[in-house]
Amino acid sequence: MASTSTSSPTPTPTSTSSPSSSAATPATASRTTLYWSPGSCAMASHLALEHAGADYTGNRIDFSRQEQRTPDYLKLNPKGRVPVLVTAKGVLTETPAILLYIAQLHPGAGLAPLDDPFELARMNAFNSYLCSTVHVHHAHRVRGERWSDDAQVVQNLKLKVKQNMADSFAYIERDYLHGPWVLGNQFSTSDLYLFTIATWLAGDGVDVATLPKVADHMQRVAALPAVAKIVALHSAAA
Repeated sequence: MASTSTSSPTPTPTSTSSPSSSAATPATASRTTLYWSPGSCAMASHLALEHAGADYTGNRIDFSRQEQRTPDYLKLNPKGRVPVLVTAKGVLTETPAILLYIAQLHPGAGLAPLDDPFELARMNAFNSYLCSTVHVHHAHRVRGERWSDDAQVVQNLKLKVKQNMADSFAYIERDYLHGPWVLGNQFSTSDLYLFTIATWLAGDGVDVATLPKVADHMQRVAALPAVAKIVALHSAAA
């Protein structure tokens, strides 16, 4: 359970200068490159890079054109999904891993409690919950065919999305949001990741007004300059 402190420190982004472009070809330079798609979980990594003031390029992958299935993209990520982060050392996939990498690469951005092993583990536990449980609930509405070829089964999965998402966010509301951020007074990647997933609630049939702490958290994160910039970019690309 998170800290019970109710003060509201505001993290300060170090920079907000990061170009984004549309391409589905592998990065050839050593500069960090994020492959993202609007409306996807990749926004969490995009927010983290921007908040950290990272020197990166953003390349949009257009799912409507199946760019995630092109040979060039599959060389980067055989799973055919976003996000993908190309670094000088190699390619990273999966949101929790990318978020931790960005936080460690930019310690001055205050994206993780790097000096506290227990709190860092709590951050990773929360991010893993979003990735392995909450995201999967949401995916049953838009990607049900991953779990079954039976049309009735796919439809039944969709019918459970609202309840499952509401239950997951009720748990987050009850057991985590006891301070301004997921970890209490400590802003972290978990806040950017939670914000990203929370933007799916309306489409999943969940009224965020029934979750006052989540709604307040969303407003607090949305007010950060780096977040406003990336949300506008993703909205324009949707």
